[in-house]
Amino acid sequence: SPCSPARTGLTPSACIKPGPLQQPAVCYLGSEDKTSPSAFTITTMRSSLLIFLVVCGACLSYEHRAVSGHKGASLRSRRMVGGSLARNIPWQALVYFGDSVINGGIGGGALVSDRWVLTSGRNLFVNKTRQATWRQPVDLPKVYLGITNIKPLDPSKEVEIEKVVLHPNFQEISTWDNNLALIKLKKAVVFSESVMPIPLPEAGQNAEEMAGTRGVITGWGWGRFFSFTDHLKYLVVPVCQMDDKSTFCTRTNPLQEDVCFGDEGGALVVLDKYSRVYAAGILSNDKSCARENFAIYTKLSAYMPWINRVMREDSDSYSVLRTSIMANMLSSQ
Repeated sequence: SPCSPARTGLTPSACIKPGPLQQPAVCYLGSEDKTSPSAFTITTMRSSLLIFLVVCGACLSYEHRAVSGHKGASLRSRRMVGGSLARNIPWQALVYFGDSVINGGIGGGALVSDRWVLTSGRNLFVNKTRQATWRQPVDLPKVYLGITNIKPLDPSKEVEIEKVVLHPNFQEISTWDNNLALIKLKKAVVFSESVMPIPLPEAGQNAEEMAGTRGVITGWGWGRFFSFTDHLKYLVVPVCQMDDKSTFCTRTNPLQEDVCFGDEGGALVVLDKYSRVYAAGILSNDKSCARENFAIYTKLSAYMPWINRVMREDSDSYSVLRTSIMANMLSSQ
């Protein structure tokens, strides 16, 4: 891992920004390659403190660990290492490209409003390194909300996509910066106990205040013994300090559980000093798999101007249309 003590020369309490990305964000199912795990992913959390604790089943404890799945599953499946079964994570989105070995895969995302899902930029380029995305169009996935089991997928939970907005500097072939994308849904979703947005950072909510605390990330992935699960899981990980404007790290937890290949795009959810729940980061490096010490996240507080601008400008265009319609109706009378 770019943040491992061997690479940084630091203790496991801090890390530095890594170099250019080399690994694809979305991995694949069914390969015979047994040396590196494949496709599935994790996703996101948010809401009030009460909902957070009820939904996760007191996620901020390390008790009641669960492992399930098929022992014969290929180790090429890149998924969360460890974790506990989650009852319901209403802000979790599944970014789905299908089960094809060639162009399939699954990624994580977070519902952040009734029309928008936030994910990583690399999750929209199937089986491509970041360098290979230069000037290339995104791959449009299917998006599912309000699910905990992915086998079989419930077609009624699919939400149609209107457009994808990639961060304008994502395809600058340089560092891990700007690894974000917003997916706009065709229709506003109706909020319920199973579909609910996760709050984004507000003023004063940033990664600096999180250092030394714990966060939660969710998804469908490998158990502690690399057994496969179709059920949504959550993972509690320590947040470490990172002196960087756009990224931060988490460490492998005391049970040696960690994110793994294909988990990219999931949101790390934390509590601020007032016990308010919000999404602090989007997983940008999922290569640790409990073999390294760190996983790297895009710091959302650093990108709120862009996120707000995209959603506001889109909303403003509808405001102009509504004003025009109203003016036409008034002038006809």
